Amino acid sequence: MIRAFTDTDMEPVLDIWLNASLKAHDFISPSYWQSQLDNMRSMYLPASEVYVWVEKETVKGFYALYENQLAAIFVKPDVQGKGIGKALISHAKKRRESLSLNVYKRNDISYRFYLSQGFRVIGGNVDEHTGEGEWVMGYEAG
Repeated sequence: MIRAFTDTDMEPVLDIWLNASLKAHDFISPSYWQSQLDNMRSMYLPASEVYVWVEKETVKGFYALYENQLAAIFVKPDVQGKGIGKALISHAKKRRESLSLNVYKRNDISYRFYLSQGFRVIGGNVDEHTGEGEWVMGYEAG
């Protein structure tokens, strides 16, 4: 089930974000991700429209929209590949006519996932915090 984020979801969402980030971005130092926990808690999540996937009263994944940007989408590593990410993307697409996102060029699994969900590359840049190359991807309804 997908529902709007509540304050009680904060710790499970942060746990998913950290563990999934460490798994998907093993080319970036774990200390970087750990250093971003407070920013996620106090800035990024509160500024975003966040939805969680809940199964048996346990948060298994989430996504965050900031305006038309899919700012985050993460699924608990032990349940990845079971359709939760696809369901979250589908839910996000119903909330916006167009979406954009950034994905690290070295994160090939996520890049291919976004392609399979109808996103296309619309540009590229370098993440100022990590120095890693990123694809800018977009999705248009219709």
